[in-house]
Amino acid sequence: MIVVLVVASGAAWESAALGLLTEHRDIVVLKRCVDVDDLVASASAGQADVAVLGLDTPGLDVAVVEHLRRYAVRPVAVVPAQALEPGRLRAARIGIAALVADDDLDALPDAVLSSEPPPGVEPSEPLLVGEPSSPAVGGRVLAVWGPAGAPGRTTVAAGLAAELARRRLRTVLVDADPYGGCVAQQLGILDEVSGLLSAARLATAGLLEERFPSVQRAVGPHLSVVTGLPRADRWVEVRPGALEHLLDVAREQAEVVVDTGFSLEEDPGQDFGSRPARNQLTLAALDAADEVLVVGSADPVGLSRLARALVDVREQTAGAPVRVVVNRMRPSLGWSEKDIAGMVGGFTRLAGLHFLPDDRPAVDRALVAGRTLVESGDSPLLRALGALADAVTAPAPG
Repeated sequence: MIVVLVVASGAAWESAALGLLTEHRDIVVLKRCVDVDDLVASASAGQADVAVLGLDTPGLDVAVVEHLRRYAVRPVAVVPAQALEPGRLRAARIGIAALVADDDLDALPDAVLSSEPPPGVEPSEPLLVGEPSSPAVGGRVLAVWGPAGAPGRTTVAAGLAAELARRRLRTVLVDADPYGGCVAQQLGILDEVSGLLSAARLATAGLLEERFPSVQRAVGPHLSVVTGLPRADRWVEVRPGALEHLLDVAREQAEVVVDTGFSLEEDPGQDFGSRPARNQLTLAALDAADEVLVVGSADPVGLSRLARALVDVREQTAGAPVRVVVNRMRPSLGWSEKDIAGMVGGFTRLAGLHFLPDDRPAVDRALVAGRTLVESGDSPLLRALGALADAVTAPAPG
């Protein structure tokens, strides 16, 4: 005997579906749920085997499907016949494999009784948020990371993204700093809604691919920005896997530059509940990166932090090339580039070592005007960023 929960939110097919299910001798309809919250609560009782739900039910997302699976409740979705293809895609994104068209409800009892998708519907491999999608064909993900102490991660990330865009490369700059991103403020973007939080909600609902343009803010013809958290305490709203999904979608269309946080520590609190770890955004960006740019400042404190950071990041990059960017180089330090290269070169194998000058006038002009370094005119810093962009866009040897 199969025990079923039904949630349709008043859809036209609900009455017909209930009639078909109640007439079947091997099916018992336990409850007709009012909404998704009622469905989640009913599934938690552990008495149901299958949930028949409308794919367009408000609130239906990855989290709901995961909750059903946790209580061994298999979801079967009813989708409008005229939207079967888009429905199949969305169902796969949120992890539902069994679909029935609303003009073919006679197949519903078989779908409820079977562990396989119903006849006439190709099985879909569930694609959960955070599960890797097809290989990227559009661009690469460049994660800009650095240790604590404000070595200039955001300045480097924004400057590199603007330089790539100047070369007519479609570029997306993602602010993924969980401790309070400032890309929007630095570039003068007035954004009432966080692009990162919007992307996280759409990823959870399986709608990010089709609505990806809505989470970006255009800065130029080739550069757009996914703005970061409006407040540092809202990092809990980004579910695990959402950033990875965002980066996968973005890299299919563009070069992606990610501004990350500084901490790589695992949060022990995540073992005691369902809330995400605070540093999971930074760790996810490094895991998804095709190349990691580690930014450090050229002073003694900054170089000490950079040396320790290179040891830490080596364990997080999963084989991705690591490129070091030494920021704020200035003659008053008394060190040459060769001296610094000797200091940092022994900590890990580097794909490249680059030096950016301490060009305070250029940075101040850009910050005060809310513009990119490219828009602020020629400067020593911009030329150095151009050399960095040449290196990251150069074809790999062999």
